[in-house]
Amino acid sequence: MKKIIIFGATGNVGSYVLKYTLEYFKGRFEIIASGRRETDFFTKRGIPYFSVDMSKPEDFDKLPQDDVYAVVDLAATIPSYMNGYHPEQYVRSNIMGSYNLLEYCRKVKVDRILFSTTVFDISLYAKPGVVLKPDLPYNFSYKGDHAVYVITKNTMREFLKHYYEEYGLKYFVFRFPTIYNYSPYQYYHPNGVKKLRPVYQMIDNAIKGAPIELWGDPNYSKDMVHVYDCAQELCKAIEVNRDYGVYNVGTGIPVTLKEQIEAIIDVFSPADHKSEIVYCPEKPVGGGFLMDITNAKEELGYEPKYDVHKLFENYKEEMKINRFAELRNIKD
Repeated sequence: MKKIIIFGATGNVGSYVLKYTLEYFKGRFEIIASGRRETDFFTKRGIPYFSVDMSKPEDFDKLPQDDVYAVVDLAATIPSYMNGYHPEQYVRSNIMGSYNLLEYCRKVKVDRILFSTTVFDISLYAKPGVVLKPDLPYNFSYKGDHAVYVITKNTMREFLKHYYEEYGLKYFVFRFPTIYNYSPYQYYHPNGVKKLRPVYQMIDNAIKGAPIELWGDPNYSKDMVHVYDCAQELCKAIEVNRDYGVYNVGTGIPVTLKEQIEAIIDVFSPADHKSEIVYCPEKPVGGGFLMDITNAKEELGYEPKYDVHKLFENYKEEMKINRFAELRNIKD
């Protein structure tokens, strides 16, 4: 049976993508998980798992050497989870690790690779109401904690073009904004400083029926894409009869801050003690992106399924199940 290997399967996004991929293909492919950490989480569930440090070429010898149809590269060092600022980690992981993965693909004659990159490569185009097209040229800041991260991701996109031209390795690039999925690890590290993600603060307040602050313009909008829609887009690219493509991950549906908070209150607040919205127009807001997904729909047949209400309903379900708690290091 042909194989699909998902790198980064132990991560917040990767673990849900693996689950979706298993259900989507339903035995048409053998789905294999890979991550850096040592864990028996997957093997206990009958899923083949290989612990691979992608910065070490010899670690790829552990992996299957034949009948690998596709690899999905979700493994990366990213600013959201970097405690402090260590740019050399981006180079080691996102360039050398992904280059070693390309060499593995070449040696075992993989048909295609799916590569996740960041919307920050075109972030300077983003303004309120501006929809980002998938074919925009790079436009990012060379200052700040995201600069080296973006540079490493862009470097790998150039390598993908080379490996296609030189070796015929098909490639599909997916530009990620924030991907929404429940995690028991509810923190991120803007500029290297650990902070609770605002969405979890809102959910906590909604559960208690406490007021929720809405910062800035209530009509400020962004694309809120659920991890299973992201996974659907990836799975469609595994199936499609194309050689390459660059796609935005998203829904194409703007969600205002007011709509987001209203959905959180509707899903999480007690019926007899609903949270109130406290408007704080003087406080800063930003960081959202509106994604054009036209070519993903036309070329891949992608159709997003999760609106903002369904997204938070899934959060609530996953909070009860907590299916990936074993994979999350909630002490960090």
